[in-house]
Amino acid sequence: MATDEWLERWEEGRIGFHRPTPHDALKRHWSSLGAQPGGKVLVPLCGKSLDMRWLAEQGHPVLGLELSSLAIEQFMAESEAPISRYTQDAFSCCRQGSIELWCGDFFHFHTAQAEELSAFYDRAALIALPEATRQRYAFHLAQLLLPGARGLLISLMDMHSPESGPPYSVADDEVERLFAANFELTHLETRPPDDVGKQESVWSLIRRGPRLA
Repeated sequence: MATDEWLERWEEGRIGFHRPTPHDALKRHWSSLGAQPGGKVLVPLCGKSLDMRWLAEQGHPVLGLELSSLAIEQFMAESEAPISRYTQDAFSCCRQGSIELWCGDFFHFHTAQAEELSAFYDRAALIALPEATRQRYAFHLAQLLLPGARGLLISLMDMHSPESGPPYSVADDEVERLFAANFELTHLETRPPDDVGKQESVWSLIRRGPRLA
């Protein structure tokens, strides 16, 4: 999705992808990933997802990357906990408890900023990107993570309008093609289609070595 379109969606409140509760698949599968206890979790293109608060409640520091400052401010406003603000290179950052949200372009986040990351969670990042950008996303994610890092990915297939988006339809074979070179993939489940024909697949990923330059 173009930057301007993403920002306009937040300004106009067109955020039907946002869920009012943590995702059931996250709660069902996270403990089985073997993620490092207390390890920092990267959440790319995080919006104001409540999944981040759930991860923090499990004892994980969370680092969310988001392009829209409005999404970050809305997330922070949902808690009365104090907020600290700072800058980190090209990012404007907020910290609330064990959750950090960095406002900026995911592709400008680099390996020197990612040393503490041991896990990641993607529910709405891959499927927010058009096909031409998804390979770049998968490679950059692999660049950021150390070998052995664990992640949970939720992809989406649209049975009725596979060419429309966002969210974009990403078939299982594309997930394997994008990630298999740098991650060990395990397909955990495919959920039944919802009432508009959208079907989610849930994946476990383990970063293979060595780290990419």
